[in-house]
Amino acid sequence: QVQLVESGGGLVQAGGSLRLSCTTSGSIFSINEMGWYRQAPGKQRELVARILIGRNTIYADSAKGRFTISTDNAKNWVALQMNSLKPEDTAVYYCNVVTRTNDYWGQGTQVTVSS
Repeated sequence: QVQLVESGGGLVQAGGSLRLSCTTSGSIFSINEMGWYRQAPGKQRELVARILIGRNTIYADSAKGRFTISTDNAKNWVALQMNSLKPEDTAVYYCNVVTRTNDYWGQGTQVTVSS
């Protein structure tokens, strides 16, 4: 049974930092992408950042210069370092892993940025 377990969310003041981590468990083969998405109340889920394994990294415009996505060589985890947080970053953040045949999602972790 494949699981993605997120951690690191919480409440932070504007200008602060948080580091989200997503650990994979179970056997996941042929990973093509690892990424983070978010969904704010009343809005659609949107891309924050993703790593295209062996190719490049993509950031949403809102994340560029403030967020950094990373993973280990074994692709056992994917992290999102978030700096200079803004109230508009408030959302539930979801980890995503895409393989050749499957698309896995974590349960989400709440990030709340107070002004």
